[in-house]
Amino acid sequence: MAGTIHSASRKLWQTLSAIKTGVILLILVVIISAAGTVILQRPVTDADDMQRAYSPQMLRVLDALGLTDVFHAWWFLLLMTLVSLSIIAASIQRFPNAWRYFARPYKSPDETFRKALPTQAQIPIENEEAGLMAAERAFRRMRLGPERIVGENRFSLFGERNRISELAVYIVHASLLLIFLGGIVDGLWGWRGYVALTRGQQSGQVEAQNGTKHQLPFLIRCDGAGQENYADGSPKKWWSQLTVLEDGRDVLHKEIVVNEPLVYRGVRFYQASYGPTGKLDELVLAASLTSGTGEAKQIALTFDEPAQLDADTSVRMAEFIPDYVVRDGQVYTRSAQVENPAVHLIVESRKTGKTFNFWLPAIPGVEQNAASPYQFEAKDLKTGYFTGLEVSHEPGQWAVWTGVVLMGLGLGVVFYLVHMRFWIVPVHNARGQLVLWLGGTANKNREVFEERFQRLVEEIQVELKIKPEPCAPTHAASLAGV
Repeated sequence: MAGTIHSASRKLWQTLSAIKTGVILLILVVIISAAGTVILQRPVTDADDMQRAYSPQMLRVLDALGLTDVFHAWWFLLLMTLVSLSIIAASIQRFPNAWRYFARPYKSPDETFRKALPTQAQIPIENEEAGLMAAERAFRRMRLGPERIVGENRFSLFGERNRISELAVYIVHASLLLIFLGGIVDGLWGWRGYVALTRGQQSGQVEAQNGTKHQLPFLIRCDGAGQENYADGSPKKWWSQLTVLEDGRDVLHKEIVVNEPLVYRGVRFYQASYGPTGKLDELVLAASLTSGTGEAKQIALTFDEPAQLDADTSVRMAEFIPDYVVRDGQVYTRSAQVENPAVHLIVESRKTGKTFNFWLPAIPGVEQNAASPYQFEAKDLKTGYFTGLEVSHEPGQWAVWTGVVLMGLGLGVVFYLVHMRFWIVPVHNARGQLVLWLGGTANKNREVFEERFQRLVEEIQVELKIKPEPCAPTHAASLAGV
């Protein structure tokens, strides 16, 4: 039984640490993440837009599969966890060998090693010490960090450049782990919601997509909102003036637009929408006596206070309907859009003790406009507007952005830094001539390495006061006698 468990666990470890497993899982994450950018996501997308984009049956399927909130779906978090475990397993299995190669480089090339090395060259010398000193100066000039190696019966020289390149893949692994860690943390403890505020309104509560209400540790207030349009009238941008209140004090003010959020204590407020509330803030009227005597005067009405027309008569606003329709002698609201507005005014006369229902425009069967002591003409109306804010709390973003920066660093090392190692040993060639044997190797980018090798040969020749001659790196098979 114990043997079976050990065999199964070993097979699981080998599968998890296999490069193929990691690549397949990573491809799945990329495909699903791409799907999450194509399929409309809640709560970023308005519910009405979701219903317009998908049929009810399709929307039910997408919701059931979690595809309308991919990055918080349990199966996506599980997939990211599996990818992370695969990266960790692969790194643990391969890191010891990589570390040995990094920390304990082979510095004393014996005859077998010299014969097998693909790239090598010979430079004739008259004296071993003079040759090594010349090579050492050339190494320093090319920033190869020369190191004298004492062998059993000879000295040699070792130098290298960009050794960190050997560990660059683990920098990339660490960056991926940080990005996935941030995604998992956001999926488990992060949330997204929506709040709509009118001018002057404040709130400390946000409702998430699933109906959960999140209490903020502060209040957010809207001090103003607006819309800028292009010449053809289409929206150019929405903006909102927001204020953060904490302990009764204003602690932060910022104007936000799309892609420029307000961030406070890990909570982000994005500009998501803007539109009319269907409520009237102020109505400007011209009031004149029905008798036609006197001059018309202009008044401004709000729902808060009535306006005094004369010593005995006042008017107040009882009702505002942004888009009205009349059915069966009753006035109804058709929509919140200010498209066909109607205003219900109450004119009160203390002298006669009567009240009159005045409607703008006049609605037959409902209005008492002719009986009113005053007539009114609408001059201007100011309707209320709301700003729609998408609110997100993503506690794992620090890990994501750290991972992104680290990945940029790691990929830069992977693609632009070539690890090169060079060895120089004074030896006698097959003809008994004393020469500096020079060999080198690189972990990638063979062409760059060949150029650097050729340059090193020329630098050593200059130091030895030998006229530099083209000396292409020679394959080891032609130097079998060295």
